[in-house]
Amino acid sequence: MPEICRFFGIVIAMYYKEHQPPHFHAKYGEYRASFSIEDLRIIEGNMPKRVISLVLEWAFEHRAELLENWEHVKRKEELKSIEPLV
Repeated sequence: MPEICRFFGIVIAMYYKEHQPPHFHAKYGEYRASFSIEDLRIIEGNMPKRVISLVLEWAFEHRAELLENWEHVKRKEELKSIEPLV
């Protein structure tokens, strides 16, 4: 799992064998969820509300970088790390 960011115990990653729509994965303890980059909503999984809020705040700030990494995933190129939420 290519990790692109980690903050407050949340791990953000993208996989190379992905499918549409453009999305990223978040892990927090035993919780897992996939988030759409385009409309910033959960498309699979579940997490505590506070964690969802933090992930969405981070994703809103870094949407362009997420989309850039999505293009790298499609070309199987190395992903760029993204700054964490502070």
